[in-house]
Amino acid sequence: MAKQTTPAEAAKRVMAGEQPAAVLGVTREQVLALVALGYNKYQQGRLDDAEVIFRGVAGLDATSYLGFAGVGAVALAKKPADLETAYTNLAKAAELKPDDGTVQANLGEVLLRQGKIEEAKTHMEKAFALDPERKDPGVNRARALVAGLALSVQ
Repeated sequence: MAKQTTPAEAAKRVMAGEQPAAVLGVTREQVLALVALGYNKYQQGRLDDAEVIFRGVAGLDATSYLGFAGVGAVALAKKPADLETAYTNLAKAAELKPDDGTVQANLGEVLLRQGKIEEAKTHMEKAFALDPERKDPGVNRARALVAGLALSVQ
């Protein structure tokens, strides 16, 4: 029989830098299942539920970008958008996984909405470069946004 971890032992391990998921015995597959559940809630428009799940994922494993990306996407989708929360979480997600095109596109959109055009351009260009075959729906959404802006400027 496996030895039970006491709350004090668990706290000590977390304070020493171990991720809560590892301390609690939550597997990578279980974390990914939570991400999928959060994404489904997001797709259904149940943003509050999705946010709770994604914040839980970020809390379980702060080395994974998925929870941060989810919290950022939810904050961006809210009406009105919570641009500060979106920026903070998407920037963390981009730091952890700089080659995710959707994260780069979402971060670019946040910066664009904040009026930080040059910073937005950098992230949008990176997103486009990461998706040369135009298969990523998040990057394609950013392409449409940029194309729409270009038309309105003309």
